[in-house]
Amino acid sequence: MSYASEVKKELTTLEVHRANAKAELIALIRMNGSIALANHHFVLNIQTENPAIARRIYQLLKQFYSVESELMVRRKMKLKKNNLYIVRVNEGTDKVLDDLGIFRDGQLIEEVPAALLKDEGQVRSYLRGAFLAGGSVNNPETSRYHLEIYSVYENHNEMIASMINQFGLNARTTARRGGFITYLKEGERIADFLSLIGATSAMLKFEDVRIMRDMRNSVNRLVNCENANMDKVATASSKQLDNIQYIDSTVGLGQLPPKLREVAETRLANREVSLKELGEMVPGGPISKSGINHRLRKISEYADSLRGAKVV
Repeated sequence: MSYASEVKKELTTLEVHRANAKAELIALIRMNGSIALANHHFVLNIQTENPAIARRIYQLLKQFYSVESELMVRRKMKLKKNNLYIVRVNEGTDKVLDDLGIFRDGQLIEEVPAALLKDEGQVRSYLRGAFLAGGSVNNPETSRYHLEIYSVYENHNEMIASMINQFGLNARTTARRGGFITYLKEGERIADFLSLIGATSAMLKFEDVRIMRDMRNSVNRLVNCENANMDKVATASSKQLDNIQYIDSTVGLGQLPPKLREVAETRLANREVSLKELGEMVPGGPISKSGINHRLRKISEYADSLRGAKVV
């Protein structure tokens, strides 16, 4: 089972207050429902590939409305793996859609009535329904952090983003595959959203993975930084040794002033130590890191002058 499926399975087990559950049902029907005309009356079909979501829709309809409904399963074509689950309301469709502010007097109502989303609990439930109907979230163990909710209509998509941003989650929108999505990219925001819609167990799993990933990334950055510093020290040390050995092979280290000579001789005897460690090893020391660096630079300049004189 995918991580997104785990999230949705948990959401379908939640028991919520009657008014809030009604807001969830509004989102499920708006996003997954369709209306057909049969025998001179409207029939409502709500379809999903998730059997747990289909059962939840069926139960919510039974909880709120005395209507004739049924739960059907249709097998898709051979190339399609998942079955299609359809909740059909045969009688009483007008009553359901009118009460939920979706369809009235033969007209689709594009905006969700404010009276049906008047408090935070109802907004949370609507977002839960929207995620069940058109949401997905990447597995935090294997992918980039990404959560999205797909909607066919731009106005509805903007409304979902606005609802999410009531809680300061910085949701964004974009066009996608003949529709629109509202999405979150930051790991912390995704965890907050999962908590917001009631997926507490999924949120805790997400946070565990996120903390481990962030810790592992921090360790990797530190290791890379340390390796880079070691490479830098090794490169600098190699250049210093080249200069000292060149001086020794041409004019001899005895030609250096005493303070430079003792640094050169100490570096030859301790090729892999850092400048700080080198400063502590110099017989006339201890010498600060900047002091050692200054003397090595003088040695380098002297070696360059010898090379220049040789070229001439």
